[in-house]
Amino acid sequence: MNVYEGNDVRQAKIQTVEPLMPEPSIFEVELSIGKQNKNKNKKLPGIYQIPGELIKAGGRAICGEIHKLIISIWNKEELPEEWKESIIVTFFKKGDTTDCNN
Repeated sequence: MNVYEGNDVRQAKIQTVEPLMPEPSIFEVELSIGKQNKNKNKKLPGIYQIPGELIKAGGRAICGEIHKLIISIWNKEELPEEWKESIIVTFFKKGDTTDCNN
């Protein structure tokens, strides 16, 4: 059941009784962590210098804490400001170094 707020349907704020998508499960978190660094065991720690291998080595304890963090963010519906920043690092494959496709 939807509840409409506001005088104009175009400006209505729609609230639903049940969430549009279920919260991420601990299984999904474990699956995602398990997929980290599968390709050639690349060690790209990101801006916080935490290698994926370290997170994997933490096992269920780390998965549980990461899951709690994700659920907290899910319920607040807002990403931490730090997560909105990124560092892009390019890696040369082979061929012409001036060609961006390489």
